Amino acid sequence: MVLTGIYNYNFSDSILISLVLTVVAYALGDLLVYRNAADDSDYKKRNTVATISDFILSFLVIWTMGAFLFGNTSTIIQGSIISAIVIALGEWFFHKYLDKSIFNTNNYGHIDTTYNK
Repeated sequence: MVLTGIYNYNFSDSILISLVLTVVAYALGDLLVYRNAADDSDYKKRNTVATISDFILSFLVIWTMGAFLFGNTSTIIQGSIISAIVIALGEWFFHKYLDKSIFNTNNYGHIDTTYNK
């Protein structure tokens, strides 16, 4: 959205970056970092650590792939930062969804007994 809408990069290249980032960010950011950043009772710490990790990961993936596809310019760095901020904001809320619907935990310290880590 940011790379194509603001910086006029090719839509197909932006989609490619998005697909790679989605797989990498879910595998590393959500399944690895978020699940292991703290215990289930410390939701705020887990969410904060994972959101910061998602910001850094998003920036690095977008910047690296963008530099490869578009050339290493100041606009790709700028676009990577803005994109990473937008993604990190969304991830904060996505982690809440993961806790409630996917990982079956309660955000306020009570762990569902059917949940196996």
